[in-house]
Amino acid sequence: MKKLEQYWQSYIEKCPNISSTSESYEAHQFGDSSALADKLRALILKGVKTATCSALWEWEAEEIALPKVGSKTIVLDGDNNPLCIIETVDVEIRAFCKVDTQFAYEEGEDDRSLDSWRRSHWRYFSRVLPDIGKQPTPEMLLVCEYFRVVYR
Repeated sequence: MKKLEQYWQSYIEKCPNISSTSESYEAHQFGDSSALADKLRALILKGVKTATCSALWEWEAEEIALPKVGSKTIVLDGDNNPLCIIETVDVEIRAFCKVDTQFAYEEGEDDRSLDSWRRSHWRYFSRVLPDIGKQPTPEMLLVCEYFRVVYR
């Protein structure tokens, strides 16, 4: 935790227009394994991955507020080390079956096509949703978040 707070403070010091009392952050890995976290963080750092999604059910199960425009997240690698800070620039709720080609491309994974997005995300949700007593469906709602890197 100390490592995260130090990283956050270094960000605050480089941004004179904000203070540690006016901003807050979340910190997490992307994906459901250390290996996937490392793969996805590399895409973020290259500027290839500028969007992410999660099932609305996950947010509800954890009783966490949805991200808002301006929300900051410290992205962690597979060993929980801070790598960068991203800022949410847009959030949309849409059904899995309504995710479009542009969002799949912005997620930056695999070949960036909608078909590969659907396959890989169906596998992902099939792994993580049973932990909260759910199974993926084409109509399940997703929290689709667009972001930009604001600090490295």
